[in-house]
Amino acid sequence: MTYALPDTAPQTAAGKVLWHFTMSLDGFVAGPNHSMDWMGGIVNPRADITQEYMETTGAILGGRDGFDAFPDADSTYDGAWQAPVFILTHHPEDAPPTPNTTFLNCGVAEAVRIGLEAADGKNLEILSASVGRQALELGLIDEIELHIAPVLLGDGIRLFDNPGGAPVKLRLLNGDIPTAEINVRYRPVTDNQQS
Repeated sequence: MTYALPDTAPQTAAGKVLWHFTMSLDGFVAGPNHSMDWMGGIVNPRADITQEYMETTGAILGGRDGFDAFPDADSTYDGAWQAPVFILTHHPEDAPPTPNTTFLNCGVAEAVRIGLEAADGKNLEILSASVGRQALELGLIDEIELHIAPVLLGDGIRLFDNPGGAPVKLRLLNGDIPTAEINVRYRPVTDNQQS
């Protein structure tokens, strides 16, 4: 029997805690020092994907390291984001005042509760590898949505960095076999080829 893997259904605003990233094929969501320049030229075939997430997300929860690398919350989703952004930090006193950003000094569970309340029935999107890992460990993640980019970074911020920890089993939501592995095939691009 042959199985086809359909694309994910469009995201819905259902009050979910959503861990959402574009990720390199080797598992990095940012390069060294949270750099994102590796994403240049990468396209998603769903042209309305940004609009989809803006319409279904009511608040964003991030971490301090990512904020320090990209402190302008108004640049989220190409500058079109206009909802609350929460940054979880142990030292909010030295955070620069930033419009639309609230700094939280609490546990991850409390930060998720605050974010969901602010999301007002829409999804809380976690845009932090560290905060997402902690929320996953606490059983607070409803879905993980990944867009896998055709690039190998080799270094940077991993989506899930848990040395010595137990594997976390996941259930595939788009497809008939929830335990299926996903097959992708790439070819390296040489310097004289177009990407």
